Amino acid sequence: MNLWDGRFSKGQDEALKDFNSSIRFDSRMAAEDIQGSIAHAAMLGRCGIIAISESETIINGLKDIATDLESGALVIDPEAEDIHTFIEGELTKRVGDAGKRLHTARSRNDQVALDIRLYLRKLSANLRSQLVTMAETLLKLADENAGVVMPGYTHLQRAQPITFGHHLAAYAQMIMRDIGRVDDAVHRMNECPLGSGALAATTYPLDREMTASALGFSAPTVNSLDGVSDRDFCVELAAALSLIMVHLSRLSEEIILWCSWEFKFIELDDAFSTGSSIMPQKKNPDIAELVRGKSGRVFGDLMSLLTMLKGLPLAYNKDMQEDKEAIFDAFDTVSACLSILPPMLNTMKVLPGNMRKAAAGGFINATDCADFLVSKGMPFRQAYKITGQIVAFCIEKGKSLEEVTLEEFRSFTPEFDEGIYSAINLENCVNGRTVLGGPAESAVKAQVAAALKKLHQLKEAGL
Repeated sequence: MNLWDGRFSKGQDEALKDFNSSIRFDSRMAAEDIQGSIAHAAMLGRCGIIAISESETIINGLKDIATDLESGALVIDPEAEDIHTFIEGELTKRVGDAGKRLHTARSRNDQVALDIRLYLRKLSANLRSQLVTMAETLLKLADENAGVVMPGYTHLQRAQPITFGHHLAAYAQMIMRDIGRVDDAVHRMNECPLGSGALAATTYPLDREMTASALGFSAPTVNSLDGVSDRDFCVELAAALSLIMVHLSRLSEEIILWCSWEFKFIELDDAFSTGSSIMPQKKNPDIAELVRGKSGRVFGDLMSLLTMLKGLPLAYNKDMQEDKEAIFDAFDTVSACLSILPPMLNTMKVLPGNMRKAAAGGFINATDCADFLVSKGMPFRQAYKITGQIVAFCIEKGKSLEEVTLEEFRSFTPEFDEGIYSAINLENCVNGRTVLGGPAESAVKAQVAAALKKLHQLKEAGL
């Protein structure tokens, strides 16, 4: 039976039933549908819209349904039109006519708008917890590797010396911004649409503040049209999820590079790698590749939501049923990636010797060589040109800067002295960069400590 059968004299086409049905995906919101219905029933009784005894009967019946669904004693009917129809039908079966009063002063439009907000709020809290774990993992590894020298890159060309800890801490900052974006989206989403009705509210004397408070919302929505048609929060969360996947994909790309023979900066644990069916020597970073690939899936979910909404007049349109599959898939995908990356990172083996060797072979201390000449009073542009000539000389001779003799240095300018070797020592180059946010070991340690303090505050604040 459909909730809207009274208007129609002919049964629904079977193909239409399946096409119209949303039970296969909105059944995930069963707990939230019951939660919202309990708050609604309590408000109806308190406001005298239905009898208190009926309100209590409805609430007890809904609680029993929730218990049976959780235990498996009650199975959701896949033939139901949607989760709202199923629960209301089951309630009426159990408590009789009182169950038919639950939908008083409510529409499925404000009901579903409520359910999805409640459900996404729960998913966001779970996601936030995973992001915190990811940030903690990166910061722990950053602290452990704060003194491990590696080449920093621009254009994927060796540029200047940094540390592996500094590199990982950069990703921790991205993840912490992601937490903030999720918090912001949830803050804006946290208004209760219940009481908006189909689009024009109701003539019943509802207490919308009561239901909003009971369900943990900051306030009721202020416009009934907007209350049922707003899906900005789905788009905003999908955008936040997409940016999370950008960050995870960038990290995954670097992991893929780092564990290749061409870099060999790290080695992934066997438990987080796969082999080849034909090449016995292969050890493939499939997890990182899958995370990188799944980013496109989440971006697609965001585009689906934007496209679904862009041409809709107010208020509710059936197109909006498409919001759930897209946003649910985005959450599921990001959650799966965040569940697998921390243990993979925690078990990887860092190879500091290979990082140091790569740093030494890329002339990444050339800027420090130029800075040494500047410290002697030479204009930077002149120092830059001379250092470039020295690098060209090294390439021709197959030398690193550290292998150039003092006599050879002085053939370019007499300003060089023994101090140049201290200036271009890679460890000195890194540890001289103690400026706030810099790659010096002390600066990285301070950065990690500050980030952990902020992360603790974020954990304490919660959603």
